[in-house]
Amino acid sequence: MSVVVAIGAQWGDEGKGKVIDVLAEQAKFVVRFSGGDNAGHTIVNPFGKFALQLVPSGIFYPTATCIIGNGVAVNPAVLIAEMDMLNSHGIATDTLVISDRANMIMPYHVLLDRLEEQARGGGAIGTTGKGIGPVFSDKLARYGIRFGDLLDRTAFRERLGAMLDIKNRLLTKVYGAEPLSLEGVYQQYLGYAERLAPHIQDATVLIDEAIARGDNVLLEGAQGTLLDPDFGTYPYGTSSPSVAGQGSVGAGIGPTKINRVIGVFKAYITRVGAGPMPTVLTEAVGQAMRDRGHEFGTVSGRPRNCGWFDAVAARYATLVNGLTGAAITKLDVLDTQPTVKACVAYRLDGKTIDYFPSRITDVARCEPVYEEFPGWQTPLNDVRRFADLPLKARRYLRRLAELIGAPIVLVGVGQERRQTIEVKSVW
Repeated sequence: MSVVVAIGAQWGDEGKGKVIDVLAEQAKFVVRFSGGDNAGHTIVNPFGKFALQLVPSGIFYPTATCIIGNGVAVNPAVLIAEMDMLNSHGIATDTLVISDRANMIMPYHVLLDRLEEQARGGGAIGTTGKGIGPVFSDKLARYGIRFGDLLDRTAFRERLGAMLDIKNRLLTKVYGAEPLSLEGVYQQYLGYAERLAPHIQDATVLIDEAIARGDNVLLEGAQGTLLDPDFGTYPYGTSSPSVAGQGSVGAGIGPTKINRVIGVFKAYITRVGAGPMPTVLTEAVGQAMRDRGHEFGTVSGRPRNCGWFDAVAARYATLVNGLTGAAITKLDVLDTQPTVKACVAYRLDGKTIDYFPSRITDVARCEPVYEEFPGWQTPLNDVRRFADLPLKARRYLRRLAELIGAPIVLVGVGQERRQTIEVKSVW
């Protein structure tokens, strides 16, 4: 039995969907534990190409039970649309489980997200406008409405009415927006309940039973370490914890049950939205990475800023997540580069530092100190064994492992499931 956490170790978009799709082949349970439909996992497998936002990436294996954990904020309309999309491709969602403790995104969350971002003006932080910040704010303020509430119509109406009294005053008095109708929202969500009620369960019990049986359990993170509200480039991040520790909280598993933590890194680095990125490339090299890597947000469609691998940030990710292994994706994107670089330190105010600063103003002033490697300039898409990679690519990967501080377990050399090199067994 193994409980494995897979998390993003950069600014998100590292290819977690592909890694989880590969690891899920040996998992009996795949549990999404954080984020909401602001996060997207792109998967290319024999069924086609999919951009999942809420359904765990193990859904393509009929032997795996997929669970949306209590740490996820779920828009029921988005979830139903995603389930319908999967069903239309012949992918069954009958065994999908939604934790009864997961908070629902309500219409007022989406409205407030967009109104708040507009009110920030030039100080906008680049949210996706999906209601993620407001729903997690409500969760902590004890204003949240959970999926379990849908199972009791009377109690749900009472709680919804109380929340709308508060939110409508905010919408009308502060933002000058129109109030939401209690009856309209109530009936809308009763429709969602009719579809989703069979999937709503106490997920913590299911997971505990699975661990007791000795089943392999894969915990699927969203976004990336550097977007975490505590350890990321605050406030330019997301609203739910995206580090490995959230795997325990967001799935309802004691931390002593977790055996391994796999951090997913690109062979370079990207970020979407506002906020600093020390190794960002604005010239032709960065554009080439974007074009070859198809670097556009899965959910937002926004172009991602691209840069050389940031080993300072990578070591920080190892520190705060306790990584036991690293998966390196998109190595093939660097195939055409005559020279490949990795940032091994920063210059900050005239001093060389080897740590990731906590203050956003310091991160913005950091200048990268690079180590250079000769490029391999050979297509990697058909390579399936580590030993068959070009020597220069192997040297680059071995150096990344040293810099990250964790062994490499998987290497991605293309989008498809089969374009994966297993260096070391995760399970």
